[in-house]
Amino acid sequence: MKNKAIAAEEQRRILNSTLNTQHSTLSSPRRIFISTGEVSGDLQGAMLIPALQRQAAARGWELEIGGLGGDRMVAAGAKILGHTTAIGSIGLLEALPYILPTFQIQRQARQYLRQYPPDLVVLIDYMGGNVRIGNFLRRQLPQVPIVYYIAPQAWVWSPGPKSAMEIGHVTDLLLAIFPEEARYFEARQTKSIWVGHPLVDRMVEFPSREQARTKLEIEPEQIAIALLPASRPQEVKYLLPVIFQGARAIQEQMPAAHFWIPLSLEKYRQPIEAAIATYGLRATLASDRTPEILAAADLAIGKSGTVNLELALLDVPQVAIYRVHPLTYWVARTFFNFSIPFMSPANLVSMQPIVPELLQERATPENIAREALELLQNPERRSQILEQYKEMRSSLGAIGVCDRAAQEILQMLGGNAIEA
Repeated sequence: MKNKAIAAEEQRRILNSTLNTQHSTLSSPRRIFISTGEVSGDLQGAMLIPALQRQAAARGWELEIGGLGGDRMVAAGAKILGHTTAIGSIGLLEALPYILPTFQIQRQARQYLRQYPPDLVVLIDYMGGNVRIGNFLRRQLPQVPIVYYIAPQAWVWSPGPKSAMEIGHVTDLLLAIFPEEARYFEARQTKSIWVGHPLVDRMVEFPSREQARTKLEIEPEQIAIALLPASRPQEVKYLLPVIFQGARAIQEQMPAAHFWIPLSLEKYRQPIEAAIATYGLRATLASDRTPEILAAADLAIGKSGTVNLELALLDVPQVAIYRVHPLTYWVARTFFNFSIPFMSPANLVSMQPIVPELLQERATPENIAREALELLQNPERRSQILEQYKEMRSSLGAIGVCDRAAQEILQMLGGNAIEA
């Protein structure tokens, strides 16, 4: 009897130990590392984090989220290892000043990942840096699943399959924001799921046109034009002057118009204020007013990027432009056969020329002013672009994009999906 009692007690001890271990395993936080760069990537990461926390809570999970990003991700609850919002660039010469800072942040990230392996890694856009991190994980931590959320637009502009192969090599699951993006990567043997564009979720928080104009104290009859010149340093150099020259030409034709400029980063305040004075624009530069400025605008002129979709969802006609250093463009066109169907995300959604685009040598003050005035003064052209916006929206998905993305990401960690 004594031996049986001892054996029973030993079994209870083993069982309790096992249960305690299981409980500890189940209750220990799941660790996710998010890597992104530039202002837009920081925004997308910041939108994803609350959705991950909501979906984790529905499963009874606790998450620890860290990574590379910016202030928005910090505000959303991430522990940021390195700030990457100020080191983004497009182009060959444009990237040179950021090689060393990027290398340093990448080295810190590799050291951190090696020392504290996460349960899963989410890569957001940021082609060069994220592919390097992905390759490091494949070599050093092959057991860590990698989700690519919002693939770099190399799938559009790359002249060959190399970029797609690089992305596919480091990706266990690609969460696509465009239907065509999902089809492109699926055709190249990368598991892809179309979740929709996260801006659909973000736009719910934007004010109406009437609310925005009231907050900005814009009279109903006032023509308000949004100028969106820069979220990267080289854009201040190559885009800001030509956009402001085009604005001056518009001002000469429409003296009553007023320009509104949302400040993307504080470090751009001085050069933008100086440019306003240089070109004699009647303009207001405002911090923390981007939603109001976009929603209140009768027209927007700005760089190609995520903001093009925001404007489309707000029914604001726009002119999209982009320029890089002439040598960068010459090298890309001469040696890499650089060619793109469209550059603006508003056109990429349905692969249709909805928004006027002015790339490189076509991005002149005269062309900008001509396209802008056409949208302001021609009711038929304005109605046409607003109708095309409506057709485009069906390809952006329904509200709940971030939660759908979060479900797919957490599914990689195990467990059943929770409905949004």
